[in-house]
Parts: sequence; C-alpha cells; structure tokens
Amino acid sequence: MVRQAIGLIETTGTNPAIQAADAMCKAAGVTVVDTVEIGGGYITTIIEGDVGSVKAAVDAGAEAAHEAGELISAHVIAQPHEDLVSAMLGR
Repeated sequence: MVRQAIGLIETTGTNPAIQAADAMCKAAGVTVVDTVEIGGGYITTIIEGDVGSVKAAVDAGAEAAHEAGELISAHVIAQPHEDLVSAMLGR
C-alpha cells in the first residue's frame, strides 16, 4: 500500500493524545494507524491519509493537544518511503 502522507503528534500524557487523535479524525479523512508509548509519559500518535488531509488533521490535533496538556511535536511526512513505514510500524 502506498501511503500519500503520515502525520505524527507527540504529547506528554494520555489525555492530550486522545484529544489530539479525536480532533485529527474529526478534522479530515484520516486513519489513526498506531499510538506508541515511548516512555517517560510520551505518546506518539500516527495517522495516514492524503497529504492535504494529514496536514489539516495534524494542525487540528496539535491545537487540541496543546489545549489539553502538553504538545511536544507535530510533523507531516509526505510520500514516506516504505522502508520508513516498515521500520516505524513493523509492516
């Protein structure tokens, strides 16, 4: 499967991660691929979809995470290489 874009939002705590995922799904036609607890309370939420939708969703998710707690980072990767996706998601 060729992904047009993936988006990542990293937060501190579960509540901001849930708020971000909810806002991203409501903002655009994206799919939550995974949430990764990386330790120290940090959680990364990964979404996928077309580039415009992922950009809009990450913007909305970042705002929601900031309002709900602590946003660490937000990033969009357009046309990610399959090796990157395999390494990140084990697919």
